[in-house]
Amino acid sequence: MTHVGPGTGGKRRPAALAMVRVHPLPGSPDAGRLVAGAAVIPCALGRSGVQAVKREGDGASPRGVFRLRGGYYRPDRFPVRPASPLPLRATRRDDGWCDAAQDRRYNRPIRLPSPTSAESMWRDDGLYDLVLDLDHNRGPIRPGRGSAIFMHIAREGFRPTEGCVALRPADLRRLLRRLGPKTRIAIGPVPARPKRSKGR
Repeated sequence: MTHVGPGTGGKRRPAALAMVRVHPLPGSPDAGRLVAGAAVIPCALGRSGVQAVKREGDGASPRGVFRLRGGYYRPDRFPVRPASPLPLRATRRDDGWCDAAQDRRYNRPIRLPSPTSAESMWRDDGLYDLVLDLDHNRGPIRPGRGSAIFMHIAREGFRPTEGCVALRPADLRRLLRRLGPKTRIAIGPVPARPKRSKGR
């Protein structure tokens, strides 16, 4: 397996990638390979594979091209902010993410406790020790079309996610160095843009 190169130790940092691509494995729709430049990195996907139409709770990773809005890191697990051109914020114990489709705050970061359903960003299982927001269903936000779609740390054995893309901790840290605000992530087969027809 090829890895993204480690820290450059005083040398010029490699430019941020324009695109990374996630390909489901044939015969294993909840497992995939993330291609970032010359690097090919194993990843876990949603338990229902990759779907073009995402619904809340369906366990599918959404197909499409997404930008990276930044992310979070656990300051007790990462005393030094992980290196990345992306904006990263230290997670607070009361950080949450609303997953209640009927709530006006649906698919947005919130403070806990919440009167409606919400996911804690400060998890005991370590999955969100380092997490990136993949910008799914954010502009505009459509109720019930999926929330909290992240790139985060994988469970042992690359067990399936609830719809996110998950990598080993070391791979995610290395990849972060090559991800910037202009990087896009393509999940699943994404059709090429149609060519513009020439005017007469």
